Amino acid sequence: MNKALLLIDRGSREPEAKEELAQLCTMIRDESEYAYVDHCFLEVIPPYIEEGINKCISNNVDSITVMPYFLYPGMKLKDSVKKTARICYDRKIKVVITKPLSYHTTLESLIRDRIRTAREKNNVLLSNDKCDILVIGHGSSDRSARTAFVHTVNTLKPDFRSVTFCFLELDEPRIANGIDKIISNKPSTVIIVPYFLHKGAHIKNDVVKDINSALENYNLENIKVHVTEHFGVDPKLVNLVLERAKEAEGKVD
Repeated sequence: MNKALLLIDRGSREPEAKEELAQLCTMIRDESEYAYVDHCFLEVIPPYIEEGINKCISNNVDSITVMPYFLYPGMKLKDSVKKTARICYDRKIKVVITKPLSYHTTLESLIRDRIRTAREKNNVLLSNDKCDILVIGHGSSDRSARTAFVHTVNTLKPDFRSVTFCFLELDEPRIANGIDKIISNKPSTVIIVPYFLHKGAHIKNDVVKDINSALENYNLENIKVHVTEHFGVDPKLVNLVLERAKEAEGKVD
């Protein structure tokens, strides 16, 4: 049976985000036996979900495994699942929809990797238990998204001096509040982790702007502040996608 794997991302106008998805799909293709691997977008820019499914069908596949490529089980995820199910039903093509990325130990591992890289890059000599961590999520009006995010953040707490979270938008506390909380804890080294998949507009502009704006309110003479990279393209994400796909397919085979 010829199977396709289709990643559904939220969508971004920034070319880097699309390039990262393309690289990820190439890595997945190299590590799997899928006849066709591609990505599409829920909104913002094409190819949209319908076009993504049509391209899979045009490659003569018997079934499509769809991965909602989201960190959170929020409204965007629900929208992508509904649209996918409806389109595949109309096209009379077999579809399997996986779980999103949330609630997996890989996400904790990726955060730790980004922290480790930032420490090495900036020659941070302090041990983890003397570093304070601020994890910035996007934010959602859906409470299940917050719950999933906080679940991952809490796994970091045993190993660092303090671990705090905040959001860019749509939920509280915001970035300014998160930075205020962590600075009030009198840290010596703060490591800020943007919990984002892609180098989209939020990473390139919004998050950086809000961080810098908030930090201007404090005397940082004795405080080192470092910002990690986003998740981007990573073999661990490839493995997570393939694990989710295998798990979903195993339930219907």
